[in-house]
Amino acid sequence: MREMKLSRAFTLIEPGPVVLVTTHDAGKNNVMTISWTMVMDFSPVFAITTGAWNYSFAALQNTRECVIAIPAIDMLDRVVGIGTCSGSDTDKFAKFKLSATVGKSVRAPLIAECLANIECKVVDVVSKHNIVVLEGVAAYFNSQRKEKRMIHAVGDGTFVVDGRTFDRKAMMASKLPDGL
Repeated sequence: MREMKLSRAFTLIEPGPVVLVTTHDAGKNNVMTISWTMVMDFSPVFAITTGAWNYSFAALQNTRECVIAIPAIDMLDRVVGIGTCSGSDTDKFAKFKLSATVGKSVRAPLIAECLANIECKVVDVVSKHNIVVLEGVAAYFNSQRKEKRMIHAVGDGTFVVDGRTFDRKAMMASKLPDGL
């Protein structure tokens, strides 16, 4: 093994799929790209990493709600584009041709083009680590969508795509909570 820069160690542990997080504040929809996500246990509780440097963070604090929209690989260029401009001066829904859809529990829009959407409420903000903890209150999956492979950020401008799925449910059956 060869030693690597410790500052690049984060590229070895990819946290989850790249997601789009939508907000609705002051009558305006916005969307941001987030590559640092985490599922917390077998419950509908999630965490994202963001902070005051991000325009959408104020909306998360003000409204205490959002939607986690999960794009597939065919949306990669839009996902990267969304992450490279600010909602402070750009209508990202218009610029990236996203269809805002009404959910049932939060005012933040679902994104019709995405593979899945999870309506969430903010339940905690861990300022020391820029972590926003979200509780899912409704979830939607687009089974009609042909492309279902999710995007994973390595952290250096490169991405990995989901590949082949291996089923080991029977091996793990005694370890999973009921219903999974």
